[in-house]
Amino acid sequence: MISKATIDTVYETARVEEVIGDFVQLKRAGSNFKGLSPFSDERSPSFMVSPAKGIWKDFSSGKGGNAVAFLMEHSHFTYPEAIRYLAKKYTIEIEETEQTDAEKANTDARESMYLVSEFAKTYFHTTLLNTEEGKAIGYSYFKERGFTNETIKKFALGYSPETWDAFTKEALGKGYKLEFLESTGLTIPREDRPFDRFKGRVMFPIQSMSGRVLGFGGRILTNDKKAAKYLNSPESELYHKSKVLYGIFQAKQAIAKLNNCYLVEGYTDVIQFNQAGIENVVASSGTALTPDQIRLINRLTKNITVLFDGDAAGLRASIRGIDLILEEGMNVKVCSFPDGEDPDSFAKKTSYEDLVCYLEENAKDFIQFKASLLMNDAKNDPIKKADLIRDMVTSISKIPDRIQREIYIQECSRIMDISEQVLVSTLAQLVQKDISEVGKKQKQEQKAFEIVKNENPATTEKIDILYQLERKIIEILLLYGTKTEVFEDVLLKTNEQGEIVQVVEKKEYKVYQRIYLSLQEDEVELANPLFRDLFNNLITYYLQNDNFSMDQYLMHLQPEFAQEVTDVLMEDERIALHNWEGQNIFVKQKSETISQHTTETILSIREFLINKLILDLMNNFKNNPEMDLEEIKVTINDYNKLKVSLTSNIGRIRSTYI
Repeated sequence: MISKATIDTVYETARVEEVIGDFVQLKRAGSNFKGLSPFSDERSPSFMVSPAKGIWKDFSSGKGGNAVAFLMEHSHFTYPEAIRYLAKKYTIEIEETEQTDAEKANTDARESMYLVSEFAKTYFHTTLLNTEEGKAIGYSYFKERGFTNETIKKFALGYSPETWDAFTKEALGKGYKLEFLESTGLTIPREDRPFDRFKGRVMFPIQSMSGRVLGFGGRILTNDKKAAKYLNSPESELYHKSKVLYGIFQAKQAIAKLNNCYLVEGYTDVIQFNQAGIENVVASSGTALTPDQIRLINRLTKNITVLFDGDAAGLRASIRGIDLILEEGMNVKVCSFPDGEDPDSFAKKTSYEDLVCYLEENAKDFIQFKASLLMNDAKNDPIKKADLIRDMVTSISKIPDRIQREIYIQECSRIMDISEQVLVSTLAQLVQKDISEVGKKQKQEQKAFEIVKNENPATTEKIDILYQLERKIIEILLLYGTKTEVFEDVLLKTNEQGEIVQVVEKKEYKVYQRIYLSLQEDEVELANPLFRDLFNNLITYYLQNDNFSMDQYLMHLQPEFAQEVTDVLMEDERIALHNWEGQNIFVKQKSETISQHTTETILSIREFLINKLILDLMNNFKNNPEMDLEEIKVTINDYNKLKVSLTSNIGRIRSTYI
């Protein structure tokens, strides 16, 4: 178990914007940062990071928290794993304490699969470097490919022995369970004897953006025609081929920094480019490009440069993925290599400077690329040329941004020597067709909704006023709890003439003291269980700690509290996200009138509770007609007088401060 001292050091050192910046492309927005949500498919930023508060909030999914919470949500880390990740990132030495049996038993199946995969990565890598078979076969192969020892280590390349069950035996001997060896696909079950899936192959670990091992790719080195040249892990709880990109862990920082991602097909393409000095490169691992893979890149950059092999057949097959990239609202360029070359072979024999120069000079806009690729086939054939133009306009129609679409239409008109009017007309037809299809789908969904609606007529949901007021109490405690403010108390006193008059007295309180005393005075307990527990937690923390630190408070907060706290703290960022001031709508800052805001909220709760008491009395009388009507009238009259007093006080406070 990780010691408390280590955890405290991690929280004090980790900067939320740096941690999240490894996974999400962030842009400065005033004192905060914003970016696209890593938890949903969106094109307008709704993800906010506040370095000052040390927290983040994703307004599209409702998730939020500190740096540790982000790693747990985004990368599915357990709490200890998130701490270990941050400790490694900030080179903090981890102090360990003894782990109990109960804590060991809490490791779930998914976590066990991760542990098995991590063990497999280490085993294959060690076998490659430290065994005779590994060095003679696997290590020699990688050396022939031109990979250095540093590169082999960086990508944790490995080797799985030729023996049928070498890995499985080793894993079982180390205490790993067969069920998890099988569920990750590392071991193939068989009644008499389970055996290794990747027997006799060099190994490429496939890692998530956070570095967790999701699966493996294995390449056979013999000439066995019955065996697949490349073999991937099967689909599992961890590994979904269509949702991963090889090399994303090593490339993420370079992609975000350079604001561009090179997309290739194979493992060795990625490794060779990386070794050549170009690190912002990932591979689709030989599969057709998918929207999920594109969105993974979209978290880091809006720009993709697709690198193709030199052969024409491969170009035509791969170019289909361009439309998918355009549909995601991303900018795409295309670069091909000379005939007979692929990214691996070209990078291997080209210096860094020449490689960078080649990519810059040969990366073409997708319109230019499609035209140059297919124009030769369509030279003297009007029908083929018309098909080519239609194909190019179809690609343009996938672009969400209208201005970009128009620019590409102009470019297409110039390249293909055809009038813009014809292209615009064709584009309009394609866009209208897409809109019609979406409209049909929406009508079908609406029809289904209407059926459900008719079967289950819903009543209009009423606003829960008490919920909103109690949430405001929590908000005030979090934002201003330790601030000292001047509050007004309205007291009833007898003057020299013997008349009872209202007297206003001013006194300084800390905000949390004022709220606590006011609610205690009225014997009010918050009705919402979460707010009630959070209120008691906050008051206790304030009483026990002279200096309130939001970082320290969040560090020890229970998960169910942390979500609500983050929602409250990032409320101002949610308002800023909409850029109201840019539309000449100015939001009043509550910090300008803290005492007024606090007092008004408390008085509003009192008024609400009085109304509830009156309503309860009236309902009780309806249900129990034998009750004393006169006594009820007197009580209700007293409550109404108190209400008038409260209402006048609220009005006075507003007029004083507004």
